Amino acid sequence: MAESGTQELILVTGLSGGGKSTALHALEDLGYYCVDNLPAALLKDFALHISDNPELYARVALGIDARSRDPELKKLSQLLDELRDAGLKCQVLFLDADLKVILQRFSETRRRHPLTSDQRALTSAIEIEQNMLEDMKALADWVIDTSDTNIHQLRRQVWNCAETDSDCMAIVLESFAYKHGVPQDVDFAFDARNLPNPYWEADLRDYSGQDARVKEWLEQNEMVIEMRADIQAFLIRWLPRFEAAQRSYVTVGIGCTGGHHRSVYLVESLAPRLRQHFSRVLVHHRELQP
Repeated sequence: MAESGTQELILVTGLSGGGKSTALHALEDLGYYCVDNLPAALLKDFALHISDNPELYARVALGIDARSRDPELKKLSQLLDELRDAGLKCQVLFLDADLKVILQRFSETRRRHPLTSDQRALTSAIEIEQNMLEDMKALADWVIDTSDTNIHQLRRQVWNCAETDSDCMAIVLESFAYKHGVPQDVDFAFDARNLPNPYWEADLRDYSGQDARVKEWLEQNEMVIEMRADIQAFLIRWLPRFEAAQRSYVTVGIGCTGGHHRSVYLVESLAPRLRQHFSRVLVHHRELQP
């Protein structure tokens, strides 16, 4: 995190299909004000605007890619220096991937690459984009290769990058389904499968633990309240020990059978309670992600 009073600006760039949208969503989770596809030519004016509103725009992330014209991208190095001289903490996050992976992603999603045309094949468009963004990659503070990374792993990598300089530990509460496996990077895992399951209530099955009717149903059961209290007490007692050991990131997983009801409820219910003790508490629902 920047020093007190310093505004943060992260430019998120990289290859189309590299995961820029996922990275911006991850930064939104951290409280960044995010704007996608800002033309590079407008960056200076936008920076002046956010400088005039430091409380509203304390942390900003901007997505810039090949849809900006090549001459505009060439000027970014000079512009970043000007913005830093003006007092903004500017950093660049670049998302890269292998050519074969990018080709596969465009094939699976059937999206159109921004540089393709009737006269230009996808492979050529990707190669042109790589050349256009070479200077941006060289400027990057962080380069993430997403070739072998799913969206959940990418979100965590982005969180780690953005929180590197933070003076407080980030806690991620993640719900998951045991039937799809325990997330590999959890530090603590709690099993909620012994709690009553709303899935077996026909009028609750299609809802999640984020919905009021599911919350009300679960909170009528004393076991649910007891488990929440026990997890809360455990975390409040032991997480400060991790923070004292200079850990910057701890993931707490809570799982149930399908990852839609009990685990989601517990994560949503615990988050505001933990925020009374820890300044950075993030929420991630693995099975509810698109």
